Amino acid sequence: MVRRRTLHPDEQGLWHAVARTARPMHGAAASNRPEPAAPILTQRLDPPAPTPTLPAFRLGEKARTHTTPAPAQSPLQMDARAFARMTRGKLSPEARIDLHGLTLAEAHPNLTRFIMNAHANGLRLVLVITGKGKARDDHGPIPQRVGALRHQVPHWLRMAPLGPVVLQVTEAHLRHGGAGACYVYLRRGR
Repeated sequence: MVRRRTLHPDEQGLWHAVARTARPMHGAAASNRPEPAAPILTQRLDPPAPTPTLPAFRLGEKARTHTTPAPAQSPLQMDARAFARMTRGKLSPEARIDLHGLTLAEAHPNLTRFIMNAHANGLRLVLVITGKGKARDDHGPIPQRVGALRHQVPHWLRMAPLGPVVLQVTEAHLRHGGAGACYVYLRRGR
């Protein structure tokens, strides 16, 4: 069942103006219907002007900076000086775990146990080595990420039970593994 809506008087006038200019397809004879008289348009309805979503900007004006952090990078939770030393590789990790060659099912409990033990022992900076992942042939219709552990470990560190004890997670410096490892800065034990 097709629902048809009635045309407003403005739309009817427009429709009749367009219908008068149309020619029949395939050389068919014009219809014998009388042409309806076009209604007189007394008022023109303009669409309302769109409201601007961005604030006005004049040429030469300085751009306003956003105060929200970039979504790909978590906001800084720890001391800025210690964070700078850590990312430059000046702080050495107090413990490390190597998850190379483990499946996701094997790596998750090992990582959880390691982080919880490190926090219980009062350690602050630990290194989690995931590796960069193997490049493999991808012939399927759904692309697969290279380095499943590398992408999954930061998510595990933000979720329970590790989330409350982890203060900051950052990619490691080149001397500690670079993109194949991450620093995990733990909260103080209470």
